[in-house]
Amino acid sequence: MSVTGGAAHTKGEAEGGDGKRRVFLDIDETGSGWLFVVVAAPTGVIYQTQGGGYGCIPYEQEGYLLPFYVPGADAGLNDLFVGALKSCGSRRLDWPPNLLDRLRREVADLHIWGSANQDDVSPTPLALDESRLAETDEAWVPVLTPDGPGILVWQNSD
Repeated sequence: MSVTGGAAHTKGEAEGGDGKRRVFLDIDETGSGWLFVVVAAPTGVIYQTQGGGYGCIPYEQEGYLLPFYVPGADAGLNDLFVGALKSCGSRRLDWPPNLLDRLRREVADLHIWGSANQDDVSPTPLALDESRLAETDEAWVPVLTPDGPGILVWQNSD
């Protein structure tokens, strides 16, 4: 799925041998400011994307997609992963305290709409899922949402 000009369209949707639908998130075409959360859930739909900076690592998560656009929202994440970590990826990185604090702040500054909880009437901040910190990579960050665990994705810098 790609988001361009506010409209969504699928790109590279295919069915895997497991009977699940696979949708490639072509985030490179969305531009700055678009972020997505894939909330983990047994939906039968697996979202695939590329992360890891220059490593161009393929990632996937089954669930449902919450796209959101906030101009400049990815700037701090890019400053961290592209600037401080030099687009080299960060999977299994032993996060220095100063960089981990920056990552926590960048994630907590992001608020999403779309919780399945009908009582939610305002956007909710995301939280870094530190129990899955070893999975964290550029353009692939485990988060906690009002509906449970998910993955925050955005345009990879490759």
